[in-house]
Parts: sequence; C-alpha cells; structure tokens
Amino acid sequence: MSSLIFSTSLTILSCLLLLSSSACAFNITKLLDRYDGYGTFNSLLSQTRLADAINHRRTITVFAVQDGQVSELASKSLDFAKRILMNHVILDYYDMQKLKHLKRKTALLTTLYQTTGDAVGNNGHVNVTDFENGEVRMGSGVRGSQLDVTLNKLVAAQPYNISVLEVSGLIITPGTEDIHSAPAASPRKMLPPSPAPAPHKKKHKSPPAYSPDMEDTDEDESTSDGPVADGPGDDKAPSPAKSGAGKSSKASLGLVATVVTTFLATQLVL
Repeated sequence: MSSLIFSTSLTILSCLLLLSSSACAFNITKLLDRYDGYGTFNSLLSQTRLADAINHRRTITVFAVQDGQVSELASKSLDFAKRILMNHVILDYYDMQKLKHLKRKTALLTTLYQTTGDAVGNNGHVNVTDFENGEVRMGSGVRGSQLDVTLNKLVAAQPYNISVLEVSGLIITPGTEDIHSAPAASPRKMLPPSPAPAPHKKKHKSPPAYSPDMEDTDEDESTSDGPVADGPGDDKAPSPAKSGAGKSSKASLGLVATVVTTFLATQLVL
C-alpha cells in the first residue's frame, strides 16, 4: 500500500513540475542566436530588457530586423531603442499564412507598447495590410501613417507560442523623435543575450481589453480596406490588466508544495 502511495505521489509531483516549467517555454535570444544577421537586433532586445518581457509571454510574435536596418538604432539611447522596438513585439501569434490571409485584408495588431499605459490613440498598434499583389506591408497604427515596412519571411516559430518574422525595416510611430536626430547613447558595450529569468519571480502586465476595432484577424481587424490605418481617436490607451502567467506559475508551485507535504505526512503516518 505504501509503495502504491509513493508511486502515485511521484507521478503527480512530476506532472506538476512539468506544468510549472512550461510557463517559460522559449527564449527569444537563444532562438535568434541560431540565425545569422540578427546579432544587433538580438543584443538590443537584451540591453533594453525586452527579451525578458518576451520570454514571460506565452503567445508572442516578434518582427525581427536585419543588422543593416537596425545598426543606426544601436547608436541611440536605450530608452529610445526600447520605445521603437516595443512596436516590433506583437501580443499574439502570427505566422506568414495568417498575415497573408487577413479576413478584411487589414488589421490593427496590439504591441507591447500598448501595455505600458503610455500609448495614445493607436500608437500602441501596428497596421498590417495584405495587398492584392500578395505583398504584406505594415506601419504604425496611427491614422495617416505610411505602410513602408514589408514582411519578408519566417525566421523561426514554435506554434503557437512564438513566431519570429523578418521585416524590411523599423516601424516608426509618428510623433516619435526622428531616428536621425535622436540623441546618441553614451559609449556602451554590446552585451550578449541574457538568459530568461524564472517566470514566477516577476509579474508582468498583459494587453488591455480589446475594443471591437482593435481585435485581430477574426474580430479586431480594422474596417479600412486601404493601406492607411484608420482606428479610434487619440484617447488615452486603457491601462493593462496584470498577466495571468505569473499567477499560473505560482499556483503550480503551490500545488507542488501541497503534494510534497501530503506525501511526507502520509509516510509518517505509515
């Protein structure tokens, strides 16, 4: 009888440990390290701590930029670089197939910048439009923005957790200081990618509740059928809700502790 209890307890414990470890199922820096041409982009993600924010998400899309198109950003301040790169992190899973078959040919995608509480109007969104010639182009979700960045190719994916897609350049939001006139950063060393922290140590914000015209391909595509974003007015963006990923991880660890305590008490009784 005691051996049966022991075996059952170990099985449950193993399952719960596996569940808790799955809260951080990928590492963006290690993923990008496998491919040539993204070293500067990858380093900036680490230096701005955006890599940590990405790794704490369960579903994410990253619009990666080749070194030649992001090199100028590396010479600017980290705050400026972070502001730009946050609009390259989309809070949902998108692959080439999904972006090439948008329900209404255009959509406003929610970015990581929207979770900061500083977003105004649609500057926390990216407008993605599928043109008749098969080309997918994107730009800021702010009304009147140019769609001057092209979707190039799939870099890597772990369906349906993370997708890394290469785009032709940086997505610049109108009103952001021009990249050419932005202040240069103090001399700094390009750091190697940092490992992702344990998911239960830090709580992160999740995207705000979507409004009907902000949803993704099924419910929140914009009604515009042209290449210009046409979303809500410039009202203050809603404050984000707290992420459930941290709570799920803590709950899993709590279950592990409960099972271990119960098992030890059982053995003492026996």
